[in-house]
Amino acid sequence: MNAQDTLILTRKQVAELMRFDDYLSAVEQAFRSYALGKTQLAGVVDIEATGGAFHIKAASMETKQKYVAVKVNGNFPQNAARFGLPTIQGAILLYDGTSGFPLALMDSIEITVQRTGAATILGAKHLARSNSTTALICGGGNQGRVSLLGLHSILPIERAFVFDMNSETSKRFSEQMSSALAIPVTPVSSLREVARKSDVIVTCTTARSPFLGPDDVSPGTFIAAVGADSHDKQELDSRLLASHKVVVDILEQCATIGELHHALKA
Repeated sequence: MNAQDTLILTRKQVAELMRFDDYLSAVEQAFRSYALGKTQLAGVVDIEATGGAFHIKAASMETKQKYVAVKVNGNFPQNAARFGLPTIQGAILLYDGTSGFPLALMDSIEITVQRTGAATILGAKHLARSNSTTALICGGGNQGRVSLLGLHSILPIERAFVFDMNSETSKRFSEQMSSALAIPVTPVSSLREVARKSDVIVTCTTARSPFLGPDDVSPGTFIAAVGADSHDKQELDSRLLASHKVVVDILEQCATIGELHHALKA
């Protein structure tokens, strides 16, 4: 490849180049760099669209070389039913932060799913009880699969539950993950009973109103709420945040979108 060529990577190529452990290492390094003041972040830009929205996120990071990345994701919850397409699609542009040259144009689906899963697992690694045996996944899509696989790799998970508004999605998730992990993964239609006996809960839905409240969760439960990636999405009742310990990745950003945004407003 010529030094002045822009690398173009499809989702399949990205999946072949990186393992989940690579994402864990990269995300951990990025969080550490952010804490040390070695990154620069721009605000999130939302663009409304028919049936969904676009989110634009950008950041720079300096290692041996300075990089700037811009991600544009379309989020359309009805895509599967309407077009047979993923809910989230988009692209990431990676630039040389010194010259401005576009180094790579990458499909964002795989990176978004794996990066979000890595943040969830890092959170669980440091915050969940080490003897956690039961997991509840709210949202039976790709994000839920990556989350359960990751949790199973770091915690002694013996059984799991899946909740999704689409019963067929829950059933398919249950069958696939039970086979992949060799543990019982049970679809459920009601949250409260299973949520109260779950040690770890991951919410990765497109919900715009809260479905998990303070009475649904037992003390000591670890919750990774990753679905609310814009100001109009919400999965957790704000009272749940008010009465428990809240840990975020980027405080300024979380205060303007997502769960913390709603809790502060309330």
